[in-house]
Amino acid sequence: MATDDLTPWGRVDDEGTVYVREAEGERAVGQYPDATPEEALAYFERKYTELAGQVGLLEQRVRGGAPARDVAKAIAKLKEAVAGANAVGDLASLLTRLEKLGGSVGELTEKQTAEAKAAIADAVAEREKLVAEVEALAAQDPAKAQWKQVSAQLDALFARWQAHQQEGPRLPKADGDELWKRFRAARTTIETHRKSFFAELDGTHREARAQKQQLVEKAEALAVKGTAAIPEYRKLLDDWKSAGRAGKKVDDALWARFKAAGDVLYAAKAEVDAKENEEFAGNLELKLALLTDAEKLLIETDRAVAKETLLGIQRKWDAIGKVPRDSLKSIEDRLRKVETAVRKLDEEHWNRSNPEKQARSEGLASQLTAAIEKLEKELDAAKAAGDARKIKDAEEALAARRVWLDALGS
Repeated sequence: MATDDLTPWGRVDDEGTVYVREAEGERAVGQYPDATPEEALAYFERKYTELAGQVGLLEQRVRGGAPARDVAKAIAKLKEAVAGANAVGDLASLLTRLEKLGGSVGELTEKQTAEAKAAIADAVAEREKLVAEVEALAAQDPAKAQWKQVSAQLDALFARWQAHQQEGPRLPKADGDELWKRFRAARTTIETHRKSFFAELDGTHREARAQKQQLVEKAEALAVKGTAAIPEYRKLLDDWKSAGRAGKKVDDALWARFKAAGDVLYAAKAEVDAKENEEFAGNLELKLALLTDAEKLLIETDRAVAKETLLGIQRKWDAIGKVPRDSLKSIEDRLRKVETAVRKLDEEHWNRSNPEKQARSEGLASQLTAAIEKLEKELDAAKAAGDARKIKDAEEALAARRVWLDALGS
């Protein structure tokens, strides 16, 4: 049974042949054995649906910015498939859509070309930035560089270079080669400086190690001298500080030996000090008693009594002898305070009894007295004349000179 009216795009004749209707007329697309006309027609319609799906998918790819070259290849392949397809459907519309996509490829090509150029320009700029950073690192003064930090920075820059090379767009060969040449040269410079620095540092460490080894041996040899060797040990310690670094592990090991040698001497000194402190404890008690008497002089006003009493205390102080070291400063400071107070009494007495100063004071006092008498007469005359201005001037001048005269007499 024929199916002329089942679909506007195809039909099935009495022999079971399926036709597709095109602008040029009908075209046989095949048969579907042992099936009803409807089933045969549906089979070839599904073929059309598959082609339409491929065209739709390609349209989505174009909208998504798929590579223009890939799109052009897909369009050509689909055109060939649609043109002679054994399918029932609006094949002409599929071809029209493919033609329209072909027009979009040109625009897509231009857009993607511009984007590719921009991406390459950005990539070149990023590589140039990396080159500038590594060249700045190479330009540092090797003697001032923190090499652990510099090495970490160099590794980070190289890792960024590799990542950009793998993930970024491919650079034009001339640009890529030139930038890599500069990067590699800067990295080589840094490595050369680093090796030179550490080679020189190793030499410095060897010298310092030899010097410190000698200092350790000298310090250890002082043990037999006991406390008398402490000044010599301190001199060795000054030499140690100026010897430079020998490397952390070596420095730590040598310092442990050097310090141990000093600890022996200071331990011996601590024993001597302990014995002296025990021996001189009685002297401390005697001097503390003397200080009680001496500090009474802080309120003494008689210069002669204060000087005589202090002289006696000082003689006894010296006769008593040493006190424990940890108490020496405190008691010496207390005695100095008393000595200062007595000396101040003596200075004040001298200032008062100094003949030259007295003569100057008496002369000035006479001048002030004469001036006061003259001003008093001027004040009386001004009052008699009723001259307010002269009265005021005379009173002010009199007041000032009387203050000066009182100061001289005090």
